[in-house]
Amino acid sequence: MKHIFIVGAKSIGAYGGYETFVNKLTEYHQNNKHLKYYLVCKANGDGCIDETILHGMKNISDSEFTYHNVHCKKINVPNIGPAQAIYYDVAGLNWCCKYIKEHNIKNPVIYILACRIGPFMPYFKKKIKSLGGRLCINPDGHEWLRQKWSKPIRKYWKISEQMMIKQADLVICDSKNIEKYIRREYKKYRPKTTYVSYGADIKKSVLSADDEKVLSWYKEKGLKFKEYYLVVGRFVPENNYEVMIKEFMKSDSKKDFALITNVSDKFMEELKNRTGFHKDSRIKFVGTVYDEELLKKIRENAYAYFHGHEVGGTNPSLLEALGSTDLNLLLDVGFNKEVAGDSALYFSKDEGNLSSLINKAEKMTDEEIAELGLKAKNRITEAYSWKFIADEYEKVFTSIK
Repeated sequence: MKHIFIVGAKSIGAYGGYETFVNKLTEYHQNNKHLKYYLVCKANGDGCIDETILHGMKNISDSEFTYHNVHCKKINVPNIGPAQAIYYDVAGLNWCCKYIKEHNIKNPVIYILACRIGPFMPYFKKKIKSLGGRLCINPDGHEWLRQKWSKPIRKYWKISEQMMIKQADLVICDSKNIEKYIRREYKKYRPKTTYVSYGADIKKSVLSADDEKVLSWYKEKGLKFKEYYLVVGRFVPENNYEVMIKEFMKSDSKKDFALITNVSDKFMEELKNRTGFHKDSRIKFVGTVYDEELLKKIRENAYAYFHGHEVGGTNPSLLEALGSTDLNLLLDVGFNKEVAGDSALYFSKDEGNLSSLINKAEKMTDEEIAELGLKAKNRITEAYSWKFIADEYEKVFTSIK
């Protein structure tokens, strides 16, 4: 049996990229006789675990529990601003190493999600090696390009990434473009890499169109089935909210533009000043939706989905959109094209490009939209189903010597 210790996700079963990943991976592997998982979870603060909502959870102690046959350890994190994430990963790794030593676990695999703790890696690599373990890294996307970080922090992320790639026994990339970047950027370290994507599913929402939960949400937000464009994602500049809002306002569409996102006041004020969207009744910020089935229904009922992400690898919200929404309008970058192929329409950031595409989309026939929707569902089934991803991870983990 291979023992896999995962560090870097805040919790399991929550709505978020890594959190959904560990939930689905362990769900498909919970009865696997070849793999045993251990997961570090955040005990307090933003994004912390609430294990009481996990169906089938069993307590081991105040700070440990099992779920999906995974041994989960809760880590308390002091409120130290942006450094919380670094503290969390370091404390989690310390727990993993201690547990491995105490339980005399042979040939463990440590899998770290994201590259936040590069300066600590020479120390931990030595420790992991002394325990007979192997170090795997998932580099996520280009964290050092995210505009939410100050220049010194962005510089730290880049150096941290470099130091982690240098120490890794295997770099598992969820995007072919990220894998190419890692091989090119860190060629001197000759990194061993492999590609295993993020997953999604194409199951329809269990909620019916006339479910009270669905109807009340639409009534409250002032939206109608198939009469709105949709975006779901983090409220950050590199997801190109400004471009999408400006271009939608320029378009001839009579439909609404619904934005499901966790709004921050500072960026909202910037957008208001730059776009004047608050004067356009079609633009509707509708808050967040953490009910997965309701969110899936909202995606299914959208006329079209916008995806403006340009920093990162295979994006969870894009996969979910392709699995649920028929007409998808994506920013024309390598990450998005790699995922969607010819199952979507693409726009650039050039002025007038997206507004023209919206006007074109409004003239599409039901048959043309349905054909794109079928291509998108097939794309998810062939390359991104959770079962396929879980099977790929089993091959990777069991092959590590």
